[in-house]
Amino acid sequence: MPSLPRIRRSRTARGAGELVVRPAPLVHELSANGLTWINVVAADVATAQELAERFGWHPLDVEDVVSKRQRPKVDDYEDEGYLFAVLHFPVYDQAVQRLNAAELDIFIGHDYVVTIPNRELHPVTRLFARCEEDEQLRSQLFARGSGRLLYEILDDLFDYCFPILDKIAHKLDGIEDEMFEGRSEEVVRDISNVKQEIISYRKIIKPERSTLRVLERRVAHFLPKELEEYFDDIVDAAERIWDLLDNYKEVVEALESTNESVISHRQNDVLRILTVFSVVLLPLTLITGIFGMNVRFPGFETAHAWWAVLGLMFGALVALLGFFRWKRWL
Repeated sequence: MPSLPRIRRSRTARGAGELVVRPAPLVHELSANGLTWINVVAADVATAQELAERFGWHPLDVEDVVSKRQRPKVDDYEDEGYLFAVLHFPVYDQAVQRLNAAELDIFIGHDYVVTIPNRELHPVTRLFARCEEDEQLRSQLFARGSGRLLYEILDDLFDYCFPILDKIAHKLDGIEDEMFEGRSEEVVRDISNVKQEIISYRKIIKPERSTLRVLERRVAHFLPKELEEYFDDIVDAAERIWDLLDNYKEVVEALESTNESVISHRQNDVLRILTVFSVVLLPLTLITGIFGMNVRFPGFETAHAWWAVLGLMFGALVALLGFFRWKRWL
């Protein structure tokens, strides 16, 4: 499959600045057994309108394709003979180090499937490349109709979701190990990042669950009777993802609470030690203050008084430390 051309930059005639020239998206198309699959990454208005004229799509669908963000939904055009669906899938954005939602617009008719992701989705790209390179696989998938091809696309996409969940689980395990290794303060940021990923993932999957149930019902007339149960597997996958996210949410909240308890416990230890030092030094300071006054007392200006004061201070120190030890404060 040919790769997308890179963005070329050309200067204006006056040299006032650089003008970014974005090439038109490439329309990748495969056909076999009377079925056509078209995949377009980040379609622009012209490309969307051209496809709409070719397949007879509603103008509102074209607006949905080129808009920035659409909620997950399914529109069934029975009279026109096609189905339009918008789905979201998690994609890790390396630029901002965050989990973001990638939108996939899908058009399915009796003799075609059109996938229009707003950014490259590797499972879709890889499946398209496999079908392009392997004629036998293409013939096998396309011979079962547009509904079965759509199932294969969505199945690969949801399979791609589980490794992201495994990475989140691995991060949670790492946080739990680091928490008790004296790195509680550093773990706070890691917990915040994982919590943000879980929240972002839940925002993607939550509206997807009801949309997939609607899609399961509406796509039935594009599937043979023996394949009608296939989309139930997609719904189950979404439910499994949601259950795992619920578990991860509870785990990260428990880790956050535990980490705060560990930090609080260590702060209490520090305060206890400082309090012991303060209390131990207090009577010693009192003794030196009394005998340091400019008055005459028995043994004033004698060596015996010096040793007596030191002995009194040492005795007070030992008595306080013994008392703290007896109370198990040390």
